[in-house]
Order: sequence, then C-alpha cells, then structure tokens
Amino acid sequence: MTGVKIVGVGHYVPERVIDNFELEKWFDTSDEWITTRTGMKRRHWASENEATSDLALAAARKALADANLDPTDVDAFIVCTVYPDYLFPATACIVASKLGAPNKAAFDMEIACSGFIYGLTVASSLVRSGVYKRILLIGAETLSKLVNPEDRGTAILFGDGAGAVVLEASEEDSFLGSELGADGSKPQLLLVEAGGSRHPIDELALEEKTDRIHMEGREVFKFAVTKMIEATDSALAKANLTKADVDVLIPHQANKRIIDAAMKYLEMPSDKCVINIEEYGNTSAASIPIALSEAVGDGRVKPGDTIVFVGFGGGLSWGAVAWKWQ
Repeated sequence: MTGVKIVGVGHYVPERVIDNFELEKWFDTSDEWITTRTGMKRRHWASENEATSDLALAAARKALADANLDPTDVDAFIVCTVYPDYLFPATACIVASKLGAPNKAAFDMEIACSGFIYGLTVASSLVRSGVYKRILLIGAETLSKLVNPEDRGTAILFGDGAGAVVLEASEEDSFLGSELGADGSKPQLLLVEAGGSRHPIDELALEEKTDRIHMEGREVFKFAVTKMIEATDSALAKANLTKADVDVLIPHQANKRIIDAAMKYLEMPSDKCVINIEEYGNTSAASIPIALSEAVGDGRVKPGDTIVFVGFGGGLSWGAVAWKWQ
C-alpha cells in the first residue's frame, strides 16, 4: 500500500454569466430574494455548442499544466457528472482521447453533487492499492441545459463548470479518511425523472418537463445539513482527528445557508471555509474541485493543511474526505 497526493489542480467555467438581475426578467424574483436564500449572485452557463466534455477538457488541461505532466503520463481518467455528452460512450473516454491519451482506462461516475467526494475516494483507492500511479479526476457539469425554465426554485440555482485534480502515488499519504453514504428510498426529492429506462423521454415528458431537474427544496435542505455534519464527523473519526484539527473546509456549494449551518455545528470560522457560491452557483460535481482550485491558487490552501471535503446530492447521497495537503 502506497500513499496518494494531489499534484495538480485546475478549473474552467463558461464565459456566459447569468446574474440575478437577468433572472429578474424571467421570474417573479429579485436579486435580494435570491441572495438572501441562496448566497448566489451569478452563475456561468455553457453556450449551445459547449458540452460537458468541453468544460472537462479545459479544466483537465489546466490541472495537467499545474502538475507539469503530459496527458500520456496519466494512467486513468475519471469524469464525475450527471449530464454526460451521451448516454454512452463515457465522457471520460472522449476527454482522454481529445487530450491525446487514448487506450488508457477511462470511465464516468454518476452520483450527482456527491460526485467529487465519491470520485476522490475511488481514485485515491486505486492509487493507494497500486493499480495506477496517476489518475486525472474531473468533476464537470452543464446543468443549465437541464433546468426547468418555468421552475424558479431550481432555475436560479445551477451553474456550469468543471474542476480537475491530478492524483499521484506518494510516499506520504494525503488520504486520511472517508465516509460515503446513500439512501435511494426517496429519489423523487431530487431527480430528473424522464430520460432513463424507467421513463424514457416521450411527448408527455417534454410537455410536463419531467426531463428537467425537479427538487423538493425543504426536504433536501434538512437532509443536506444533517448528512454534511454526520459525514464530516465520521471521516474525521476514521482519521483520528477532531474538528479542531481542520484547517480548511471545502463544502459542496449548494446553498449558503446550508454551508453556514454546517459551519456553525462544526465550530468552523468563516476564514477556514472556502465559499465561492456567489460567483458560480451550484455546479454539482464540479463545485468542490473548482473551489479547491481557486483556494490553492490564491494561497488559502497551504502545505501541511488538513482539509475536509464534504458534499451531498441526488441519490440521495453524501460523503466527506479528510485530506492532508502536500
């Protein structure tokens, strides 16, 4: 068993910016209403010609450059997303090929906003067990293409973007502990109903917009706060750490009030928590790696820091990873 560390980070968001004032033209809402309830001011939306792989590719190139590596130095490519380019092939296959690294292992993971947490756990396990030396892990979403333009409750929330990290074998192990969980008993709380084998897209689905995101916000809010706290506690316990040992908290950027509630319980001061929801909104599986990339870039994450990544999402799913930055 070897160790694992992150040697490169990068992120990309589309050029098009949708601010709250533009949303005022579409819905009975206001900048104040959106900001107060979500903490969001802007979100970036992909153009009609931008697919999830395009965003993933841009973030991947930045992470590889940061690591000073060629794509062919990577042994496996993982893309975490709920809106791939196609049902198949996997978006990771497309990204690896466009990077100039065909014939390498490549696969997608679909666990919604928990994607990066699950992906980091799986990728770290593959490196630590010696299966691969280097893995490029990407969280990428274009959820603006899935929002219901008639549903104010969800249309204001989601943005597009991608974040990537390069994981590499290391003598010192950055992976300290992980907690993953899921409860599929109530998928109706957060889902896209039509488009799978249970409800293929048909005329009725298009008419009723069941091919778009549906969320029962209050139930998801309560679930999110509880599970973020529980997952963080469990991951820290597995790492033999306490809340006082955490230097940086990087949560999924779903709602500022959810993050605030978790910070309060964890007794985490605001200067220890990375929050960029004002600029990007909820980018699902991309939100944590985007936040990490920004935090590393501006010096908020330093060598020796103990980080907790924590998130929740459709499934319903949740998870946390305790990580030592090298």
